[in-house]
Amino acid sequence: MGLNREDKAAVIAEISEVVSNSSAMVIAEYRGLTVQAVTKLRAEARKNGVTLRVVKNTLVRRAVEGTGFAGLADQFAGPLVYGFSADPVAVAKVLVNFAKDNEKLVVKGGAMANYVMDVEAVKQLASMPSRDELLAKLMATMNEPIAKFVRTINEVPARFVRTVAAVRDAKEQAAA
Repeated sequence: MGLNREDKAAVIAEISEVVSNSSAMVIAEYRGLTVQAVTKLRAEARKNGVTLRVVKNTLVRRAVEGTGFAGLADQFAGPLVYGFSADPVAVAKVLVNFAKDNEKLVVKGGAMANYVMDVEAVKQLASMPSRDELLAKLMATMNEPIAKFVRTINEVPARFVRTVAAVRDAKEQAAA
């Protein structure tokens, strides 16, 4: 059963909201995927903060009009799953990694703020470290000088204690 005009407007508004909060969009054809595979894909997407939607292509085309993703609209054909995320690497990683294990999911393309990506660009984006990985590396880099300083400061009293213990041991041996 088709959607009536109000339902279509609600879907367009919902997709427009998701698009406005996203920095990247990746599309993939899901023809032939089993329900188990789609459930697994959705769980993986949820875990990584990616929104996956299966919506009529015409409704998504209307939702992305006037946005940075409008250039991707000419690729909206066939049974597509739309992935949206604030972290551009996350959405690409989820769909590309899932496509490696499931040959029936075929990544078709993607877009980031006025830049339409082909399949190779999406795969390159997926190979980059995610935002969380980059933040962890940055924090480790920032933390290392402080940790080294603390170890250096700690070494002074530790060396003093070892020296006192060595003097004590030497006195005990001399007395024995």
